[in-house]
Amino acid sequence: MSRTKEAPNTDRRTRVTVLVALTANLVIAVAKAVGGIFAHSPALLSEAAHSVADSLNEVFLLAALRRSRRPADARHPFGYGKERFFWSLLAAVGIFVMGGCFSFFQGFEALRGGGEEQFSGYVVGMIVLGVAFVAEGLSLVRALRQVRRQGGLASGMRDPALRTVVAEDATAVLGVTLAFAGMALHMVTGQVVWEASASLAIGALLVYVAYRLGREARDQLIGEAADPEADARIRALLAAQPEIDSVEALFTMKTGLDTALVAARVDLVPGLDSEEVEEVAVRIKRAVGDEVEEADQIFLDVTERSAREAYGSPAATGERGGA
Repeated sequence: MSRTKEAPNTDRRTRVTVLVALTANLVIAVAKAVGGIFAHSPALLSEAAHSVADSLNEVFLLAALRRSRRPADARHPFGYGKERFFWSLLAAVGIFVMGGCFSFFQGFEALRGGGEEQFSGYVVGMIVLGVAFVAEGLSLVRALRQVRRQGGLASGMRDPALRTVVAEDATAVLGVTLAFAGMALHMVTGQVVWEASASLAIGALLVYVAYRLGREARDQLIGEAADPEADARIRALLAAQPEIDSVEALFTMKTGLDTALVAARVDLVPGLDSEEVEEVAVRIKRAVGDEVEEADQIFLDVTERSAREAYGSPAATGERGGA
């Protein structure tokens, strides 16, 4: 089955994974917030902000899954595939602002104002964190299983929605661990610095994850090239064509999760008339499309003198397969 045909099924699985993470985060966010207020725990409140940010981000990811599959139209002739990257960038910003910054705030406030010793509340808070650890762990296992089903880390993590869920769940598991350790050390030593340090560590972790996710989304939004392996296959196929004397330039750009634009400038062998150039262009573009399934927009620019007569024909430039 081709990647294009697999895409709807993959999106359905990803949507389920995001919904599982969203449900877990909404329940956990409420529990953490109530426990944090009850225990006056900065670490637990930081984790509550983390879960709220994750919940909002999963709403962004659901929007990305729905909007990125819209068909191309006159205003967006290359489709809406990059919507996936845009909403992933918003999710990274949400992690930074709502999670990271609030965690830093809670940590600094705890260091400045000390802490209230209400250990009965802390016991409740630690129970909440234990439940959150299990819920986040189950969501992470679900996401990692889908990554493996989609080809492992190299292939499965290409999907920005799935990549964001994995990053959020892994960060949540680590964040819950830090919060639990900070609260436990605060209870044992009576020093709020441990819990404040846990809150600051959670903030630093969230800022780092937001930076990595944002950088990935930025690269994809501004026009990331296709995978080097796909680029090499296209170049080798073009060079192997008997009518092509040389490949002057090859440009690729991802236009979506599983779609890419391919533009090549080739020098044809001398002696071809305009009709032959047209036939060659159609055949070569179809060969490229068969070799690299994600290449749904293919453009050829011929530079041989006799081929310039056919430069304006639909076969010389245009979409996959020619006219």
